[in-house]
Amino acid sequence: LDVGDPASIASAVKDIERRGAHVSALINNAGILPDGALLTMPEADIEASLAVNVLGPLRLIRALAPGMEARGFGRIVNVSSGWGSFAQGLGPGAYGVTKAALNALTVRAAAELPKTVKCNAMCPGWVRTRMGGAGATLAPEVPAQTAFWLGTLPEDGPTGGFFRDKKPVAW
Repeated sequence: LDVGDPASIASAVKDIERRGAHVSALINNAGILPDGALLTMPEADIEASLAVNVLGPLRLIRALAPGMEARGFGRIVNVSSGWGSFAQGLGPGAYGVTKAALNALTVRAAAELPKTVKCNAMCPGWVRTRMGGAGATLAPEVPAQTAFWLGTLPEDGPTGGFFRDKKPVAW
């Protein structure tokens, strides 16, 4: 699934439906980090960041949340970043701006969805992935615990929050 491509999202959702399956937990874990300052980077890099970091998660939520609502259960986890937090100081370039937009999307979606469908964001920290690199301080298994926790919240669990290590963090 290429979250930056609306046709790829539509195809994946159709494939899920064709199989008679459904999605109870959606973990929007995609992001790109183009180099450069926001005001001078190529517009194509900004558009790609918006497509992957904001529009892809929005499209997936719009496609999958109605089924969650109909079944009376759903969990949506948007993997964001401390660089998207005003409280922590926005990160560089388009990445910080688009992750801040993802955080805003999280708050808005949580407000619009029924309480049976929870939508939260999380900051994984600096993780050893293709983006984080070999020098990152965390193994992927560490933030995965928070993603799993948010993806399996009980009925009285939080919605519209921002978490790291299963604890609330400032927006």
